[in-house]
Amino acid sequence: MNNMSYDYIIVGAGSAGCTLAHRLGEDPHVRILVLEAGGPDTSFFLKMPSGFAALGEGSPYNWHYRTEPQAHCNNRQMYWPRGRTLGGSSSINAMLYIRGNAWDYDYWRQLGNDGWSFQDVLPYFKKSQHQERGGSLLHGIGGPLNVADQVTVATVSQVFVEACRQAGYPINADFNGPEQEGIGTYQVTQKNAQRWSTASAYLRPALARGNVTVLTGAQVARVKIEKGQAVGVDYRYDGKDQTTRANREVILAGGAINSPQLLMLSGVGPAEHLKSKDIKVEADVPGVGANLQDHLDASTLYHCTTRETFDTANKLATLARYIFTKTGPGTSPIAEAGGFLKTQNGLSAPDIQLHFIPAFVIDHGRTKLGLNGFTLHVCQLRPESRGTIRLKSNDPFAHPAIDPNYLNAGKDLVTLIAGTKIARDIFAQRAFENRRGEEREPGTNRRTDAELESWIRDRSESIYHPVGTCKMGTATDLAAVVDSQLRVRGVAGLRVVDASIMPTVIGGNTNAPVIMIAERAADLIKGTSLPSASFV
Repeated sequence: MNNMSYDYIIVGAGSAGCTLAHRLGEDPHVRILVLEAGGPDTSFFLKMPSGFAALGEGSPYNWHYRTEPQAHCNNRQMYWPRGRTLGGSSSINAMLYIRGNAWDYDYWRQLGNDGWSFQDVLPYFKKSQHQERGGSLLHGIGGPLNVADQVTVATVSQVFVEACRQAGYPINADFNGPEQEGIGTYQVTQKNAQRWSTASAYLRPALARGNVTVLTGAQVARVKIEKGQAVGVDYRYDGKDQTTRANREVILAGGAINSPQLLMLSGVGPAEHLKSKDIKVEADVPGVGANLQDHLDASTLYHCTTRETFDTANKLATLARYIFTKTGPGTSPIAEAGGFLKTQNGLSAPDIQLHFIPAFVIDHGRTKLGLNGFTLHVCQLRPESRGTIRLKSNDPFAHPAIDPNYLNAGKDLVTLIAGTKIARDIFAQRAFENRRGEEREPGTNRRTDAELESWIRDRSESIYHPVGTCKMGTATDLAAVVDSQLRVRGVAGLRVVDASIMPTVIGGNTNAPVIMIAERAADLIKGTSLPSASFV
């Protein structure tokens, strides 16, 4: 591969990279190279929806990141799984299709990012989507990303929805409809009861055209920059160091960890930090690796007095049922039900998200309890805490220092305490009377705000939505890394297209928004655009 050139080099075959390869490759005259550090997405457990639960420690499809000790979380190092295969995190996530709240995108526009209001981005959500329920003003049909109702929903998940209704919360059949607030079952990115990752939806059709090349097991070490212009990349493939040139652009699509890391390794970032790692400064861009945001999550767990949970399901029977009928727990996204609520009146949008799991889940599922229960995750949607990605060394194959700085902002803790009280109230409803056993977490011995605060500092975890480390902003925003067309400040021919460009984390799961970002970026690169929605 040495000395070969392509029109576009895309670093990362995750949700954004696969989408970009598909859309840019629609022009038969361009040649595209996609470099993915992980291997192919060939495992059966990447296809069976519930199989991702088996892809924990030791999985080759996971980067297995860990944060730095968190000062406000009892110095714990948090586990941060990220996808390391074709499809990226869309190949190992819970498949929930959530766009976020219209308020999120309108806020991006208020920050000065032209073209990113909800009216502007809705057409790209619709373009990406094939909504099995049919098209509408808010939903698209015919797009690559299949969005479906769940095949089988556990009885206890339906009980959860009824308990929320009894607690006075509205029932919502479509979290991506006119109103986000409410409770219901999630739609999923599945097709024919299989995971429909971006590798399936976007990349494989792109490869069939013949002008897109994908290398797996190819980890990029740096972007080559000459006279302020990105001209290619250096990477390691098959044990050998390689160089490939880009005639038009290099596009980083590695996500909120890998993209800022690669920029800094390439000499683009905070000058003093780069000098401290003996890296030549190509462009002093202070915002690279800053503005890190993530959704922190606190889980309430109860024992279940019936045998209706996944904890009691027979694994062999579940597997056989899935293989032969494509029904049952094997089709589950695990987080089957949930929704969006406000912890106080007067908020512009919901500030917590609930994920109900018909099983005991502690420590990301890595600790097996051998017990029977259910779990309700409470996720704070708009954290005020901000963290960083920094280099530990100039070794391109070493993990960076990840410091989300969780709970640095006191409001984040207040919201999680309020959300935990809501979770307890839901479980107290009569719908759970014949199933509710003892409360395991936070535990009946933790009642006061001070006791809940201590528990949250000790037990809270990431729910896997890191964003913001190459944030989009105006020319006067010194913390911005890319402009509203996602071009990197100070370097021509270089863009970032992934979750790292989000100025603020959206109120919901981040996969569908990343696909939208890549859909819109492809048009920006091609110099085309969809007309804004006129009815929202």
